[in-house]
Amino acid sequence: MDPLELKPQEIGLFLDVDGTLLDLASRPDAVEVQDGLLDDLSAVERGLGGALALVSGRPIAELDRLFAPLRLRASGVHGAEIRHFPYGTTTPLTQHQLPETAWDDLLRVLRAFPCTFAENKGVSFSVHYREAGIDLERLVAALSAFIEQFSGTSLELLAGRRVFEIKLTGFDKGTAITRFMAEAPFAGRIPVFIADDPIDWPGFETVLALRGAAFSVGAMLPGLSGSFAGPGAVRAWLHGLCR
Repeated sequence: MDPLELKPQEIGLFLDVDGTLLDLASRPDAVEVQDGLLDDLSAVERGLGGALALVSGRPIAELDRLFAPLRLRASGVHGAEIRHFPYGTTTPLTQHQLPETAWDDLLRVLRAFPCTFAENKGVSFSVHYREAGIDLERLVAALSAFIEQFSGTSLELLAGRRVFEIKLTGFDKGTAITRFMAEAPFAGRIPVFIADDPIDWPGFETVLALRGAAFSVGAMLPGLSGSFAGPGAVRAWLHGLCR
């Protein structure tokens, strides 16, 4: 499917952030918001009658800081939290937290991998790595062993682009999209999800099950509706979508 065929008055648009709207950086706090992107997102949000949401691995509070002063409907931490209105409250979609001792234990594991660093999001840990100098097979084995320590807690290890997510089960980006689609202004529209990472697969599956469109960024993934060459192509498409 050609994204240019999508009609603003018919779609509900869900956008990943890192690697989709923004170019990846060496660290999450080093990303740059391109000139004009806030204006384009604001124009698209108006053109879609509000049916636009950011669906990110970042917490919603972090998205607000990143895109300030613009606020949008959003889901954060891979579906663990949701905000149905731009200036509404953020609602957690899980009442659980990772075990209290888990963060310190993870940091001890990562001392053996100097090319890594981690983020603590309460319901998930992100382990980032630089591709040069990292033994991925050894890192995966160490993280898998780490998870096995917490046999009484349902944890999963997800592999993404230069990142591993250790998260509680029971929520994902697909769950968040389903919740958005059940309410105005998304209800009755065709869901469209654009994302760059295999971690985003639950979101892709959800929109396809709802007879929507799923687009990957950077590489074509099998079974999806199409792809964008990179974040710059996504930004260019957004610039023309509602103008």
